[in-house]
Amino acid sequence: MKLCAVILLVLVGTTVWARTSDRRPLEVVATVDLSRYAGTWYEIARFPNRFQQKCLGDVTASYSLLPDNEMKVVNACRMKNGQITKAEGRARRADDKGANSKLKVRFAPSFLSWLPVVWGDYWIIDLADDFSYAVVGSPDRKYLWVLSRTPQLQNATYEEITRRVAAQGFEASRLVKTSQTN
Repeated sequence: MKLCAVILLVLVGTTVWARTSDRRPLEVVATVDLSRYAGTWYEIARFPNRFQQKCLGDVTASYSLLPDNEMKVVNACRMKNGQITKAEGRARRADDKGANSKLKVRFAPSFLSWLPVVWGDYWIIDLADDFSYAVVGSPDRKYLWVLSRTPQLQNATYEEITRRVAAQGFEASRLVKTSQTN
């Protein structure tokens, strides 16, 4: 019995080690024309997360450039009662010297912006040449969003995106498609 327990522990430990050691750094888009990125994006799919639990569909994100090199972010979604709820935030470069595809986003009040914990990673990891779709994730691979300029995305394009995010270490099977009625 003890031997079985030891073997089980070794197998679990090896599996956990393999999953964490095999994960290479998340690749991002080299550079993003943020003026072209600005505008409205429709959420096509996402990893389930706590801050979007009440969103049933019609999820959008609108970005506009601000004079201070930040972006205004307005996320909206339809809730169970049919009402549209909105959250306004800010996005900024994660590192002034790093890629402008690595952003930090906050939805907390501005007086809390000095706290690092209110800023979440928003890394653009895939972007169509024509800016028709974008994929945003976090380096820990806990968050992932597939966005499109239109409420629908062609199936072939979506399947290709899921293959690329899986190759980057995301569990693409966790993606939940978003209902868009627009």
